[in-house]
Amino acid sequence: MSEYIHPKFKGKAFHCPHCGAYAHQLWFTAHYEERGIFELPIIQFAFCTHCDKLSIWYDKNMVYPAVSNAPLPNKDLPEEIRDDYLEARSILNQSPRGSAALLRLVIQKICIHLGEKGNINADISNLVKKGLPKEIQQSLDFVRVVGNNAVHPGKMDIKDNREIAVNLFELVNFIADRMITQPKRIQNLYNSLPISQTESISKRDGGIDKKDNDN
Repeated sequence: MSEYIHPKFKGKAFHCPHCGAYAHQLWFTAHYEERGIFELPIIQFAFCTHCDKLSIWYDKNMVYPAVSNAPLPNKDLPEEIRDDYLEARSILNQSPRGSAALLRLVIQKICIHLGEKGNINADISNLVKKGLPKEIQQSLDFVRVVGNNAVHPGKMDIKDNREIAVNLFELVNFIADRMITQPKRIQNLYNSLPISQTESISKRDGGIDKKDNDN
């Protein structure tokens, strides 16, 4: 999974807030005319060379389009989970704290999708016992802690750190990629094998299991 580069003031390239593609950005300064042409440096425009659309920046902050600069959801997330993710994404600019709380719900639903019950602490423990990669465990714990702090004021002022909120979206996609997309890709590759080969593998594995049981 490629790294998401969120829109950044004067960034030469980032993932476009319109089309989602990683693309080169051309920057322009606003001008006004009054007995001459004068620049308005507080207003800047970034032109996406992929979709030919503009984003508008005021005082170094993107004000148009009115969508967050969080990455789009992993395409393999179940539809209901994608809807929650997109809702969290839609309110990131207005309420980073609310986005983090919704992302905690997203994580709970991912755990349920993976066969757990939706209690993040217990789910992480169970998934670790099933061989959960360490980096996924750490990602889940990070999202859990930040999500808890987002709905319990006084522990972390996430409103003052939008970058942390954006990182949560990236972590959700990272978890989805490792736990849903990659296994799906491997299963599709395996399913592409000739039936004779998969039957041979099944017989081999069955023989190994029988041998292990005999021991």
